[in-house]
Amino acid sequence: MMDSEKEKIFDLLGKDEFAKLCNMKIVDFDHGTAIAEMEIIDSLKNGFGTIQGGALFTLADFACAAASNSQGKRAVSLDASITFIKAVKSGKVTATASEIFLRRTVAAYKVEIRDEENDLVAVFQSTAYRKEPKQ
Repeated sequence: MMDSEKEKIFDLLGKDEFAKLCNMKIVDFDHGTAIAEMEIIDSLKNGFGTIQGGALFTLADFACAAASNSQGKRAVSLDASITFIKAVKSGKVTATASEIFLRRTVAAYKVEIRDEENDLVAVFQSTAYRKEPKQ
């Protein structure tokens, strides 16, 4: 991927105000893959003191957005699901998105979220609709 293409995608993702509010950042991405991180802060915790499921879903969706938009077409999610495996109270969680399949207008992605000990926290799957960028 050329640096100018990567810059455009970083610019697009940098406009995601909700991701900023949730303390998320894209670490890296390439064709069909992405890594996003989120430092757990108190405002992301639920009543049990663990990271809120919606925050984990948003992190996975953010990583998926980077992976799906790395292919030269605009991509938006058609559906998504998540399975929560382990509760996390502090530290950083990392979401790694990878492409399952890629077609002309549809693609699918799997995202694994892991904690600092590399334990699996959640698994997310999404289907994206792909369209040509407006000229």
